[in-house]
Amino acid sequence: MQSCHAATAVSAVFDEPNLIADAGLLSLVRLAERAGLRQLAASVLRIEGADNSGGANPAAKVMSLLAAMCAGADSIDDSARLRHGAMDRAFTSVRAPSTLGTFLRSFTHGHNRQLHRVHRDFLAALARSTPLLPGAGTLLFIDIDPTHRRVYGHAKQGAEVGRLKGQRTLHPVLATFSTPIARPVIGAVRLRRGKAADVRGAESFVGEALAIAKEAGANGIRLMRADSKFYTADVVAACRRAGARFSLTTGMNSSIARAIGRIPQDAWTVIRYPDAFVDPDTGEMVSDAEVAEIPYTAFTGRRKSEQVTARLIVRRVRRLNAEAAQGQGELFTAWRYHPVFTDSPFALLQAELHHRQHAVVEQAIADGKSGPLAHLPSGNFQANAAWLTLWAMSHNLLRAAGALTSLFHAKATTATLRAHLVNVPARLARTARTKLTVHLPEHWPWRDAFTGLFEAVHSPPPRPVA
Repeated sequence: MQSCHAATAVSAVFDEPNLIADAGLLSLVRLAERAGLRQLAASVLRIEGADNSGGANPAAKVMSLLAAMCAGADSIDDSARLRHGAMDRAFTSVRAPSTLGTFLRSFTHGHNRQLHRVHRDFLAALARSTPLLPGAGTLLFIDIDPTHRRVYGHAKQGAEVGRLKGQRTLHPVLATFSTPIARPVIGAVRLRRGKAADVRGAESFVGEALAIAKEAGANGIRLMRADSKFYTADVVAACRRAGARFSLTTGMNSSIARAIGRIPQDAWTVIRYPDAFVDPDTGEMVSDAEVAEIPYTAFTGRRKSEQVTARLIVRRVRRLNAEAAQGQGELFTAWRYHPVFTDSPFALLQAELHHRQHAVVEQAIADGKSGPLAHLPSGNFQANAAWLTLWAMSHNLLRAAGALTSLFHAKATTATLRAHLVNVPARLARTARTKLTVHLPEHWPWRDAFTGLFEAVHSPPPRPVA
């Protein structure tokens, strides 16, 4: 590709009133409206007594922020992309960035709980109206993992130097929902200060995530997966109270080591993984391992009623001898052990595979960090907490749109969904005052996908069955 030299001069003039940059928002906003988001926000959010009328008309402000995030906004100022060209012909009640910033800064902890309620109901509505979580009625994975977002500015509330040495961060924790055939959606989110322990508030958060999963249609097996930081009696108790299963990395301690030592040598099953994975201890690619299991009673230091007996599934990987390549023989085989405490109802190899797939939660975290979570934009902690919840809602809306579009887009990243389905330039033409025609680029590579989504959400809704 090179510049066209046929023209003697090139100029740029911003004077076309009929163009929009993000034609895909026509479908996404309509999909959100069909799921009842506007009505949910209007009925649940009650922000009263805020300065500068910050809490007025919350539905319009939630919809504006959601649309901006779906289009790629990672700051409040980026919502200005909704106020260009012919956007006012396609949408009404679009709010300015200054108004949206005032709205976010009006949030308190109680208002954020209201927004969480909107998020929960919105996810449930999307799951009912789109193939967002196929197979959830049989098996749903709930993956819980914290992350850190580096922030800048000493006035940022809650920002502290925590796990990332020398970097001030905020510390979100999130729960994702997925099935064996569906990419993860965001089930629950919570923002904590930078120094908050990973397990802080884990019991209540796990209970909330499991309740949301049930609202989203998880009527079968719910399997909660997490790393060793969530290996606590309180987390297991929360799963048991909700009728869910658990699969938790335990790490190594003397009790676990003794249990592994009791596994008979002939109980180990040799497996070869078709897709090599990264060993968390060494960073090496591993494709061969051995697995075994043994009954194990955890939390023996707690009261008898709090002790739990379940399966200890252990994967062991041969520890490589760095001197073997130099001719040094191996006196005995050394192993690295990776134990998992679980009450999974599946067979050994299937249960071990399910737990290894816990890393799917990182896909959702990476999607957020490449979009609206590139940074948490406000100096106000509660405003950033609201921003986090709104990101979760935008993520789920994009995932629902992808599920309606094609098998490829059902598994694509949110960045790909924005590039293929949202950030599409168009010219709007209105005829007879009521008909709006969207003229899109000729030879758009993803024309069929865009058209399929557009027709799915703009066609008349199906009549309810009597």
